[in-house]
Amino acid sequence: MTTPITLTVGAITLTFNKWEIGVDHGMLFQESDRQRRRHPDIDYSYYDEHPEEDPAQSETCFCRSLGSMLPRLELLGYTLATVKAEYEMQVTQDTERYDEDDGTPSPTRPERLEFAKFVEFIRRYPVSDLDDEYRPDNESGSEQWRARLAADPAVALLPQGDQDRDVDGYSERSHFGGLIGFLSPYSVLRVLAENPANLTLDVVWDYGNFVDAGWAKNEEFVAGARRAQTFLLATEGTSDTHILKRGLSLLRPDVEDFFRFIDIEERHPFSGTGNLAKFAEGLVKIDVQNRVVFVFDNDAEGADAYRSLQRFSFPVNMRSMLLPDLDQLRDFPARGPSGVVRTDINGRAAAIECYLDLRLAGRPEARVTWTNFKESMGIYQGSLDFKESYAKAFYEASVEAIATGTYDVRNLKTVLDALFATCCAMSTDILRRE
Repeated sequence: MTTPITLTVGAITLTFNKWEIGVDHGMLFQESDRQRRRHPDIDYSYYDEHPEEDPAQSETCFCRSLGSMLPRLELLGYTLATVKAEYEMQVTQDTERYDEDDGTPSPTRPERLEFAKFVEFIRRYPVSDLDDEYRPDNESGSEQWRARLAADPAVALLPQGDQDRDVDGYSERSHFGGLIGFLSPYSVLRVLAENPANLTLDVVWDYGNFVDAGWAKNEEFVAGARRAQTFLLATEGTSDTHILKRGLSLLRPDVEDFFRFIDIEERHPFSGTGNLAKFAEGLVKIDVQNRVVFVFDNDAEGADAYRSLQRFSFPVNMRSMLLPDLDQLRDFPARGPSGVVRTDINGRAAAIECYLDLRLAGRPEARVTWTNFKESMGIYQGSLDFKESYAKAFYEASVEAIATGTYDVRNLKTVLDALFATCCAMSTDILRRE
């Protein structure tokens, strides 16, 4: 039995380390992904003959489906835009290498696939449909899978990178992995996810044999986003923090570990829109390494503060965002000097509580009340009446009520989707500058 540590997807090897732990892939997984999994290199007949011994340690690994890993890859910056940039860089390097080797004039440089065509190539070959049986060159059947890929015109047009395209691999599947191995491992994972058939593939960080051989301990393999990869969410008040924190726990547990919040156990250190804006200004002016997102309510004060921050050049590791506009908030009861009138409260009175389920048993329709006039914007600031009641109902809503739709979280999901997009854009920019 060998003792390498590997990262694989659908049995395609992405990384291989034999004498050391090597690349840390823990951020791709969560602790719940640590499991036992039948290992192809274990001689199970030995354990059948020696029932007193247990292969548990050798079978231990982290395993997660590619589909469920996709959001984690994107929060790490491996979006399709990142993969495209890496792909095009490889095309450029191929061209430069070709010119350096033989001085061939530009018109006869080797043609390479456009990225969109490369994605089409990925979609033509679901990994699970590729032959994974080892067949030496002289064995029957080997010519068939070699010919299938060789017959695809796209193969000759793929960037080569540091790969040797003449090496066929030991199976059709491994050969396919070699053809796209000019990309970095996480980019390979991300682009394979463009084929829906690949989303059920297992991504496995296999370290059990390495530990069983005594080269490391299980505790050295840790799951979860690393601190440098997490996003600190700075909000206007404690209710925003509590709502976002519970929303992530309920609706996005697959990426919950990527988000952190400022400690508000005793009190919020900079509650209020103005204080949050000043905090943002201060961080922009100093060299802070944390990834920070400033989240403003979609009301007049929040919109004013958000726009005022646009005069600053934010560092790549910082973003600000407004809670998103909602169609449901374009026709919302609002009380003012003229009584209750239905109006658009986006950008005027949409605090985070407005994105919760506003149906309360035994209570009238939700409404906002206009308060102070924002001269800088020429509009009134509004506030949701009895907003604490809506927050309390959310905190008390059961998992079952949320799962069945008895408690409606669709609007809150829209908030989390906007937050996710903001964080992915940040990580993409950071990764592309590294």
